[in-house]
Amino acid sequence: MHLEKKINQDMYWIGGNDRRLALFENVYPIPRGVSYNSYLVLDEKTVLFDTVDNSVSAVFFANLKYLLDGRRLDYVVIQHLEPDHSATLGDLLDKYPEVKIVTTQKALALIRQFFTTPLDDRVQVVKEGDLLRTGKHVYTFVMAPMVHWPEVMVTYDTTEKILYSADAFGTFGALSGNLFADKCNFEAEWLPDARRYYTNIVGKYGMQVTALLKKAAGLEIKLLCPLHGPVWRENIGWFVDKYLQWGSYTPEEKGVLIAYGSIYGHTQQAAELLADSLDEMGVSNIEMFDTSSTHPSYILSEAFRFSHLVFASATYNNGLFDTMQTLLHDISTHNLQNRTIAFIENGSWAPVAGKLMKATLGNCKNNYLDQCVSFKSAVKEEQRAQIKELAKAIAASLHA
Repeated sequence: MHLEKKINQDMYWIGGNDRRLALFENVYPIPRGVSYNSYLVLDEKTVLFDTVDNSVSAVFFANLKYLLDGRRLDYVVIQHLEPDHSATLGDLLDKYPEVKIVTTQKALALIRQFFTTPLDDRVQVVKEGDLLRTGKHVYTFVMAPMVHWPEVMVTYDTTEKILYSADAFGTFGALSGNLFADKCNFEAEWLPDARRYYTNIVGKYGMQVTALLKKAAGLEIKLLCPLHGPVWRENIGWFVDKYLQWGSYTPEEKGVLIAYGSIYGHTQQAAELLADSLDEMGVSNIEMFDTSSTHPSYILSEAFRFSHLVFASATYNNGLFDTMQTLLHDISTHNLQNRTIAFIENGSWAPVAGKLMKATLGNCKNNYLDQCVSFKSAVKEEQRAQIKELAKAIAASLHA
């Protein structure tokens, strides 16, 4: 059964949706599933942009066979070799022995690592600015290393002003009939997944993303085609601006994220007292997370959104509480910067969580408030006063 979707006169989406997969990359929860996008252009020569994950291979090959309708497949442009986009490449080469792979030199090395199919003269290696003419369409290639693998490139159709953007501008979430971002309420329904996708998958490589965006700024883009999620044909600048913020580690909003790791509830109580104090001081944009019940990918995503972050942790086995350790490790490895950060620590005999939290984030360029709240076992009146002082410092920083 073929389920392709027509995008314009000679271009089709031939990907698939997976709503059964629980964890993307076996790490990130995806309750709304995920789409794997592949695009076919029927020009004088036929061109396929990337393949798909094995989970949707049946519908992918059915779509391809139906649209080719006996024609040969001339080119497959491989922009990114991660298996969710290339797992079916070996099968494609077997089914279409005449197809030529268009890709980067680094990608060619990865193809040989993943597959045993003899390549012989079946590869056309391209570099920055090279052209591919297929009839009326002329494609040029833009290198995008570390967005988010080293071999990545994106492809620009100079004829139709289409940017095939690989994993850039992708999002978690399966498509529900609406292929185009303007046909759904993207800001309400998709933006949280788009942010969580970017921050967790690509977020470490802000410098490389910014470099790609500078290249793309010189292009007229009428259609933006990522490898996951909706296709963009309207209001593209709005989504590009989000990437500019995320790539430069610029907070989207002034507000406070409070994440706590609590064993018996005392550290949670301190975090809630802080939230109450902030509310009393007129701070309304506050989000709170229990690191034991919320997957760190969601908290990391919100940390990219907010300007001020507070981490409250119990001391556990003379170290950090496990779930807080995981969260802060993720934030550190994703290189989050330009935030104002404060800490609350608890420990019944040796509270060291504050020092350890700051050390875990030490490689990231952030502003740390001096008012670390420290208490043993349970919050007393003295700590209530310290928490109010911390709230005052945060509120002053927010209004600065």
